[in-house]
Amino acid sequence: MSQSNYHHGDLRNALILAAVELIEEKGSPDVAISEVAKRAGVSAAAPYRHFKDKEALLDAVSQLCFLGLGLQVIDVREKFEPGARECIISLGITYTRYVSERPAFYNMMWSEHSEKSEPLEETDGRRGFSNFADAVESWCIAKKLKRADPLDLAIKLWALAHGLAVLNINGQVDWFMPNADLEDMLVSSTNAFLDGVEKAG
Repeated sequence: MSQSNYHHGDLRNALILAAVELIEEKGSPDVAISEVAKRAGVSAAAPYRHFKDKEALLDAVSQLCFLGLGLQVIDVREKFEPGARECIISLGITYTRYVSERPAFYNMMWSEHSEKSEPLEETDGRRGFSNFADAVESWCIAKKLKRADPLDLAIKLWALAHGLAVLNINGQVDWFMPNADLEDMLVSSTNAFLDGVEKAG
């Protein structure tokens, strides 16, 4: 990417995308500001017009990752009727895929970069979980479950998808089940969980 490829007002986004490219290539957020500047085709000092340091740049990358996940969640949810169990399952698969395919970014999303960054707006990091929680609540309403707490269920289902994704990233599923299909495991586990919730009423 050369300096002529973007307008001055797009420099911030160009730097974020350059950082994303480098992190993908390295498989690690261990990138230098100077590397990012070189990839974006600007001077070594240019990034500091938009980011006070490397941590601030990584915070921006982390928020971009949350935004990407949130948009995928919205896209999946729109394919199902409200209250569909298949929607919950598909959202879990979406999360597991997103995390498993981006291990370097997963570490950033759930690390100190996420904790130290500015509060995420609804259109960024909270979008994905809010939509997932809404899908779970719609399912509870469709099934007329009076004892279920939709938010509690959503967090537990998220923990299930998140846990499998992390085990997969770390290669720990392969320790015990080398040929396991992660998505099949998630589907069967989610169905078993929802069956239990539905039975309890």
